[in-house]
Amino acid sequence: MAKLIYVNNVSLDGYMEDESGVFAWFPPDDEVFAFTTDLLRSVGTFLYGRRLYEMMAVWETDAALAAQSGLMADFASVWQAANKVVYSTTLTEVSTAATSVERRFDPAAVRQLKATAGRDITIGGANLAAQAMRAGLVDECQLFVWPTAVGGGKPGLPTGPRTDFALLGERRFHNGVVHLRYRPLGQFGPRETRR
Repeated sequence: MAKLIYVNNVSLDGYMEDESGVFAWFPPDDEVFAFTTDLLRSVGTFLYGRRLYEMMAVWETDAALAAQSGLMADFASVWQAANKVVYSTTLTEVSTAATSVERRFDPAAVRQLKATAGRDITIGGANLAAQAMRAGLVDECQLFVWPTAVGGGKPGLPTGPRTDFALLGERRFHNGVVHLRYRPLGQFGPRETRR
């Protein structure tokens, strides 16, 4: 069975974008970028909300982006190799190959995808990830915590009832970023007994 993994960049105070909707507060870093690319190599399907999909589609639609460096070309290749499912009520067409559009998030369909997929699945976009967490579908949260506080904005994790997590691993980067891997427990996590 494939794992459903929520991957996101967050500020030190827990936001994925600031109050004006900007998420460009984390500067490019080759070490973090290469690590992210390696993390995504095992992914067979990306589940996206519309806004995140439109931001990521440039990795296929803008050839000049991949031509900038070997690292960027590698990421573009990894991104293009995966299937994409975009959840949107407004998107009428997609600009990338191996991409389908779903009008609503269906937990049963995602459970079936997890049961039949040969490779892991990532989910991106805070609202979409919140739906998956509430349905008990997310197996891991992988957060890149950047050493910046933005003071408010869109939270990187769902708000609402308390959720506990078990730490699975961490990695520190020279620029102060920390990659954290957690397994959700309790209210939002898979239904299991605590130890």
